Amino acid sequence: MPDNQSFNKLIASCKNGDLRHQELLYKQFYGYALGVCIRYLNNRDDALEAANDSFIKVFKSIGNFNEENDFKPWFRKILVNTSLDYKRKSMRFSDALELTDTVPQTIHASAIDKLSAQDILALMKHLNEMQRTVFNLYEVDGYSHKEIGSMLNIPESSSRTYLTRAKQALQQLLTTHSIYIK
Repeated sequence: MPDNQSFNKLIASCKNGDLRHQELLYKQFYGYALGVCIRYLNNRDDALEAANDSFIKVFKSIGNFNEENDFKPWFRKILVNTSLDYKRKSMRFSDALELTDTVPQTIHASAIDKLSAQDILALMKHLNEMQRTVFNLYEVDGYSHKEIGSMLNIPESSSRTYLTRAKQALQQLLTTHSIYIK
């Protein structure tokens, strides 16, 4: 990552429509963009498409970006919203599956310490779409339940319920699979 002065020059060049600098910005943030999109979309091809569409949105609206703010949070919001748009195309949130009869269990910290990011992503794939989406929005990206409700067109209380069920399911999965974690 370049220093602030260099980064501000890069942003200014992108605002002026300089394709070479847009390509530099794309290359610099492509991995980050793909990582965010993959957390929301099951299909890697959809995540690639959402990441690329997000860059198109960035370059179209970069004139509105204020250099006094951090770029990553502004960009992350575009990535999350674009990923959610892709989710809406492929599923209906009201038809999400529910987990029932989940029993909270205690997990030893040593099992959690052994988890890699890939292990966590693999466990999250076992959650239903709505639980995974709410978990990502709340725990990873820091949105409030009110914001999540607005984004997903669900009541705020449903967001809390999905988060609780996601945590319970992850805890149960971790307990069940902890013997395989090395």
